[in-house]
Amino acid sequence: MGKNFDPERDIGSLEGKIVLVTGGNAGLGKQTVAYLSSHKPERIYLAARTASKARDAIADIRSTVPNACEIVHLPLDLSSFSSVAEAAATFKARESRLDILINNAGIMACPYDTTKEGYEIQLGTNHMGHALLTRLLLPTMLDTAKHPGADVRIITLSSTGHYITVPGGMSFDQQGLEQEKTWRRYGNSKLANLLYARELAVRYPQITSVSLHPGVILTDLFQSMRTNVFLKIGMWMYGIIGLVLPGHYKTPKGGALNSTWCATTRKEDLVNGAWYKPVGVLNGGSKWARDEGLQKKLWEWTETELEKHGY
Repeated sequence: MGKNFDPERDIGSLEGKIVLVTGGNAGLGKQTVAYLSSHKPERIYLAARTASKARDAIADIRSTVPNACEIVHLPLDLSSFSSVAEAAATFKARESRLDILINNAGIMACPYDTTKEGYEIQLGTNHMGHALLTRLLLPTMLDTAKHPGADVRIITLSSTGHYITVPGGMSFDQQGLEQEKTWRRYGNSKLANLLYARELAVRYPQITSVSLHPGVILTDLFQSMRTNVFLKIGMWMYGIIGLVLPGHYKTPKGGALNSTWCATTRKEDLVNGAWYKPVGVLNGGSKWARDEGLQKKLWEWTETELEKHGY
């Protein structure tokens, strides 16, 4: 069942810290911002595409967390490199430090499509967008890590969905991915999240980089599944039986616990590069998740692709 973690009780002071959460306007991201906001961080940047949804989310958090810190909307569309670059530039123009980056945003079970740069939509949004954002913010995080007593973290949401990835573990053929089933494409993107977080830990040990499975929860990610009547019935049945299963949650309050724990537990409690199941349970993941060769191949491919686009 994992650790008995109560954010109100167990999160220590975050005084002075700057936090950035992607996909913070809804679901797990919004709840993560809410959990963190009452523990005195200097500021939280809520990164989201739509300004109106971000404003509503911030207002809602403030209504439920009266002592919430300053929460700032950071416009960000992870499916567009130019938007990612603009978001990073905006952040760096305002802040000289970044203590916690939570790569939370994600899409799931989407029909085949591509991002503006031509990446399969789930890989492009879940992995490539976050990889570019992380790359652009790394200098700020590395500078922050030099401060006395610094504890800089990158928390990346992966999923047990990485077990159902494409044959061979990872596919880098963006057009070829059209022939793969939707869930395998999703698994491909979530494996990328996990492997990239591992390699970040190898290359930048002064920063704590971990990935995690948030659990299973009916959030906005499942909206694309509800258009199918049979899947809708299946989701209704899950809503009945799912709550008796470990790591299954009825609301984002449960689903956000693991990412919040990873972001705030004592640094000594974390294994750099590790993958965690809810809550705070160290797990090796699939055989592909433990493949160091594939891990390095993904990193090199990602770096090459970002450089190809001028980053």
